[in-house]
Amino acid sequence: MRIRARTPAYNHPVMTDAISTPAPHKVVMDIDKIMSILPHRYPFLLIDRVVEMHPHQKLVAIKNVSINEPFFNGHFPGFPIMPGVLVIEAMAQAGGCLLLSELPDRDNKLMVFTGIEEARFRRPIVPGDQIRFEVEALQWRSRAIKMQGRAFVDGKLACEAILMCQLVPRRASAPAAQE
Repeated sequence: MRIRARTPAYNHPVMTDAISTPAPHKVVMDIDKIMSILPHRYPFLLIDRVVEMHPHQKLVAIKNVSINEPFFNGHFPGFPIMPGVLVIEAMAQAGGCLLLSELPDRDNKLMVFTGIEEARFRRPIVPGDQIRFEVEALQWRSRAIKMQGRAFVDGKLACEAILMCQLVPRRASAPAAQE
């Protein structure tokens, strides 16, 4: 985009080159907003907030890892490490926020895993760590998404994977059992 600017000395228009890029659409989601999008609840809701979102492209979420997480009781006593599969699940939940936030009828849909590729665990995640999940859409279809997920702790890559997920209809709740 070319912008006309006036120079004070000559007071006539001067053509300058300027790059005009739109500012990213930043959305901050607190836990209440996340819970309005995802069906997960404690102890399986694994992201605390969304700090950045570019619709249909990228989402950045945060998880504060506490010693009070229920999985640390058995994984591993005396040397607590967040299970890798839960790190991958948290990435998928971040991707779910990206995908489901775009849908007006999200209350009737669930996002389920259909595949995990190239998962790599680079360093353990322990109590006290803050995980920064960066999820980027690689392919986006009306009912499916393929995304690259990365988990960082202190700016260092802790885990990465390519995740495939699909939207499926939610089943109606089963009626309560009659006695």
